[in-house]
Amino acid sequence: MENSFGSIINSANSILILLPLKPYFDQVAAALSLYLAIKGKKEATIVCTTPMIVEFNRLVGVNKISTEVGNKNLVIRFAGYKASEIEKVSYDVENGEFRLTVVPKAGFVSPKKEQVDLGYSGISADTVILVGGAMESHFPTLSQEIAGAKILHIGTRALSGSAALSFARPASSTSELVAQLIAEAGLTLDADIATNLLMGIEEGSREFKGQDVTADTFQTIATLLRAGGKRGGARPEKTTFPVGAIPGEVFQEPEKKEEPPKDWLEPKIYKGTSVS
Repeated sequence: MENSFGSIINSANSILILLPLKPYFDQVAAALSLYLAIKGKKEATIVCTTPMIVEFNRLVGVNKISTEVGNKNLVIRFAGYKASEIEKVSYDVENGEFRLTVVPKAGFVSPKKEQVDLGYSGISADTVILVGGAMESHFPTLSQEIAGAKILHIGTRALSGSAALSFARPASSTSELVAQLIAEAGLTLDADIATNLLMGIEEGSREFKGQDVTADTFQTIATLLRAGGKRGGARPEKTTFPVGAIPGEVFQEPEKKEEPPKDWLEPKIYKGTSVS
């Protein structure tokens, strides 16, 4: 099928995976697993404009998630240098290498090396995959230049008011859905990816107690376990957090036990006051 998930991935040259603002653990696990499955076959990038929190460190490859998008155009900026002090900018090619020359006006100095700031702008990906979210405004990166890119959305519910090609369908979690799409597309499923997906399903389904948990959920879990996936990961214990670090937690001062008077524990000696 022309618009099947597998055919779109196979025809793509460069893929950008986007997470929504303040994503849930399940969404991060799903998007990261998809990135790990794709990157061996295609040029892939994963981005979330919201920084990752400590809880997400359990996921394999979380350090691959960038907070900035832009790999199309190289931008050279002179930080703290006034453009009015530049006479002209020219370029030439020497021995096959590009050379840029900045000529300052008379009486002014050239920009210093530490003032040169290199960056990128624009998006070169021809396929953009949105993971999670409820509406397009949850993906601020979409406002950047992505002309001509094919936009897909993966989630347990359709993206409101979006023209993106939807692969949304009911599931216990976004991770369960991504596990199914990875299998349908014939992408790699190794132990690391399976582990991420297992943790995502467990979190997203509220430890398999959610209303959308079905027999298919457990069948997916079985497949992930057979692929070498591990459940749980290294989850920090509540007792490792300092007092007051957990929002909503009421700290109660432990009751102090009163020690009985010292003479209460000593042998009692009774003396008579009269002789009969």
